[in-house]
Amino acid sequence: MKAFRNPQLEVDLFRSRATVAALIVLAAFGLLAARLFWLQVVKHDELHHKAEAQRTTVVPVTANRGLIRDRNGIVIAENFSAYTLEIDPRQVQDVAATIDGLAAVVEIEPRDRRRFRKLQEELKGADSIPIRTRLSDEEVARFTAQRFRFPGVELRARLFRHYPLGEIGSHMIGYIGRVSPADKERIETWPDTANYAGTDYIGKVGIEASYQRELHGTTGMQEVEITAGGRAVRTLTLTPPVAGNNLWLSIDIRLQEVIERTFGDRRGALIAIEPATGDVLAFVSKPTVDPNLFVDGVDPAAWEELNTDPDKPLLNRALRGTYPIGSTYKPFLALAALETGKRRPEQVINDPGFFMFGGRRFRDSNRVPLGPVNLHTSIVKSSDIYYYQLADDLGVDTIHDFMKPWGFGQITGIDVDGEMTGILPSTEWKQRRFKQKWYPGETISIGIGQGYNSFTLLQLAHATATLANDGLVMKPHIVKRIEDAVTGESRTTVPTEGYRIPVKPEHLRIVREAMVDVNISGTGRVAFAGAPYKAAGKTGTAQVVGIKANEKYDAGKLDERLRDHSLYIAFAPAGPGEKPLIAIAALVENGGFGSRAAAPIVRTAFDYYLLGKLPPDMAPLKGDRLPPEAARPPEPPRLARAAETGRD
Repeated sequence: MKAFRNPQLEVDLFRSRATVAALIVLAAFGLLAARLFWLQVVKHDELHHKAEAQRTTVVPVTANRGLIRDRNGIVIAENFSAYTLEIDPRQVQDVAATIDGLAAVVEIEPRDRRRFRKLQEELKGADSIPIRTRLSDEEVARFTAQRFRFPGVELRARLFRHYPLGEIGSHMIGYIGRVSPADKERIETWPDTANYAGTDYIGKVGIEASYQRELHGTTGMQEVEITAGGRAVRTLTLTPPVAGNNLWLSIDIRLQEVIERTFGDRRGALIAIEPATGDVLAFVSKPTVDPNLFVDGVDPAAWEELNTDPDKPLLNRALRGTYPIGSTYKPFLALAALETGKRRPEQVINDPGFFMFGGRRFRDSNRVPLGPVNLHTSIVKSSDIYYYQLADDLGVDTIHDFMKPWGFGQITGIDVDGEMTGILPSTEWKQRRFKQKWYPGETISIGIGQGYNSFTLLQLAHATATLANDGLVMKPHIVKRIEDAVTGESRTTVPTEGYRIPVKPEHLRIVREAMVDVNISGTGRVAFAGAPYKAAGKTGTAQVVGIKANEKYDAGKLDERLRDHSLYIAFAPAGPGEKPLIAIAALVENGGFGSRAAAPIVRTAFDYYLLGKLPPDMAPLKGDRLPPEAARPPEPPRLARAAETGRD
């Protein structure tokens, strides 16, 4: 039988299905609308912020580091920009394979790989580690063309520090290096921590470290639009950085270079100070090292070589080396004798060539008896016997109390971090240090700058400058003024008068006249023969190893590093009524007698600084390459200028 169709039923069924479908569609659209309302209205602000954060990012903009100039305007630390190739280890699955691939595009040497591995260990979690720095234009073009092959590798423009004079003054200037975890901890304690966002380099030692916050500048901020891959497309807003302040030093970098060249390959240190102001004119520590090695991160192999070098090129001998100062101590002991009344200038003692105390024979470095010796002769001929007896008469505590105001065994407060204290012995010091009493026999060697005496060359130079300045103490400093890089305004850092040591002028005159005679008829006469100015000086020789009483010192039979140190202190001009313009303390490690090694270096320094005279065999100075903005006619010799004006 044929079934009959029910049109009404089919219509009702269709309508019910259509209604259900419509309800489902409406429900779906309702859910979509609700979700749209939730996203566009309720969550609008939050999601807009997230979207903007993903579309844009804020990038710190490093400021130009301040320049460092010497007192005459010569630039000794500057900046330049260059491209670096950097890898983000978090975005690169196989770093080694990526570096191998990059090596086919740009030159990557073994030292670059070693430095990268070292930085990767030191900077764990860093988002960018350089594999190559200072790319050439050709290398930049080659990498840019193949950039798509290296996800996680970026080409960045960076500012680099450059020291145009290389090794000259390196221990004084210091250097910058990449920020280490220890640096980050230190930065977090500073009140301007936020200013170091994005900072990759920081001063490590020397002036670069001590004046880090002056040189750093103010970090800028740049809001940039980025792609999904994190690459910048365009800059939206920019808060420009502010360059760091420029430093003008008291250092005469030409004088510094003359002294360093005169030292040659010898180890030692020399500090020159302007007595009236405390300006440090030269701050030498030899051997030196090129600070440019550290800017990009020093090669581990080179770092190992520097640290294992027996000459210790990384040691700042001028600031951190401590030494017995030998007979350079005698002028100060002579002052102590006069001030305490233990000696009169005309009082004579007999110098038989040895001094007996407690059954022990103390030898004299002169090796021959000097016979009758007064205070003047004791300085000129450097009689050890005179000062053995004087030290015994004074006693260690009297010596300590007199020497302390002169800065021996004290922090001078120079504006470079890391200064050592040294040792100015006393009975209290020995009890505190060794839990032992002081024995009278220990005082004898104190009289010739030996025994427990251990001072920095900076302390000796500071005391010499104070002696030249009639007992007026001026705090030594290397930075003379700080210049705002934007406004050009300067503020001085030169301290005012410190304090005056209460020494009678006639006693100062007696000691200074004897020191002048040292260079005329005494132990410094050979080094200063023919000098057209008068210089006051004192030679010194400091033992490195002890010699038995019945043995004779023979430098030729000793290892070079066991030979005596050579020392010399001096200031000039030192004629009647003349105001000294420069005071120097010099030390040549294992150089022997002070008159042979240290004194000739000081003579060369005086000749250049006072007369503008160079040794005939010395090549032209690097420091003569003045920048255009600092170029000016050369000044006349300082002695002539002082004579014309009555001052320096």
